[in-house]
Amino acid sequence: MQQLLHRGAAMMQHREEALDASWDDLKLFLACAKYKSFRNAAEELGLTSTTLMRRIDRLEESIGCKLFLRDQSGLTLSDEGTAMIADVAHMERHAFNVFRRASRSSNDTSGTVRVAVTEGPGNFWILPRLIDFQKTYRKITVDLRCAMEQADVARLESDIAIQLEPPTNPDLIVAKLGRLHIYPFVSKEYESLYGLPTTLAELKNHRIIKQSAPQVDDGAYARVLGLKSLEGIVGIKTNSSVGVLYAVERGAGIGFLPTVSIALGAPFIAVDLGVSHHADLWLTYHKEFRDSERHKIVIDWLKKIFDPRTYPCFRDEFIHPNALVPMMTAAREGFGLTGYIAATPT
Repeated sequence: MQQLLHRGAAMMQHREEALDASWDDLKLFLACAKYKSFRNAAEELGLTSTTLMRRIDRLEESIGCKLFLRDQSGLTLSDEGTAMIADVAHMERHAFNVFRRASRSSNDTSGTVRVAVTEGPGNFWILPRLIDFQKTYRKITVDLRCAMEQADVARLESDIAIQLEPPTNPDLIVAKLGRLHIYPFVSKEYESLYGLPTTLAELKNHRIIKQSAPQVDDGAYARVLGLKSLEGIVGIKTNSSVGVLYAVERGAGIGFLPTVSIALGAPFIAVDLGVSHHADLWLTYHKEFRDSERHKIVIDWLKKIFDPRTYPCFRDEFIHPNALVPMMTAAREGFGLTGYIAATPT
């Protein structure tokens, strides 16, 4: 009887320890499951690998089971970890919902709205129009974050995101804004010095400015050009779409840019090689923001400034850049890329 009592006391103590498991450690468990590596998860979280491993060890000890199988290839969820991850992810979603609800008031048209977007559309399309938006909605602060890294709306990294891949999280509302058509361009100076390639075979005599960044299909360049490799063709590689535009303007080579670039006044020459590429723009936000007045105002405004019926550069069908210029004159609204480039120091 005494042995049974001791066993029962031990089980009760273990349950209490499991209930005391830190929520912070559970979030680390989710990160390790996502990145399948202590090192990669630690870099994302801003921790050392040693600290992260110690925290996971503590969590495993408190709940009484191993969550990961660890080997040289990385981390694999154990059977216990697989059974647990859905519940922890559900806990995280509810935790984010608490803070999300606290951050908005259904009838409040003042406050901050965080918008994450890729560099090009953010800097050259949204930002100049945001100035006029701010004149109308003085009490709304739009926190515009332009980066190629995709913000996770579900994890409160942003309220609204415009991205190149549609999310699959069922808690998010997703709407297609429009389509970016990507086309090769050079500067007038480059054309006068080196001429323009007229066939794909002539590309070997030129140099390409290549963007390598999150949300950018790294293999798209070679695939679109019908080449096995870009070896010997790439002159500059950068993670920045603004960097690509600047390098093209300075005559560094052929850059693949959205056709809206020339429609907005960039002094570029289209290179007609019979190839083009496109990337769809997806607007996403959490369904909790449907009743937030200030978020609805910003969402409706974003849909308006990307409306393909008003701005043909965002239509699904491809329109040659030269044909876009007269179609987009009224859409420039006093802003052109030439103003930005001319102001950039040499």
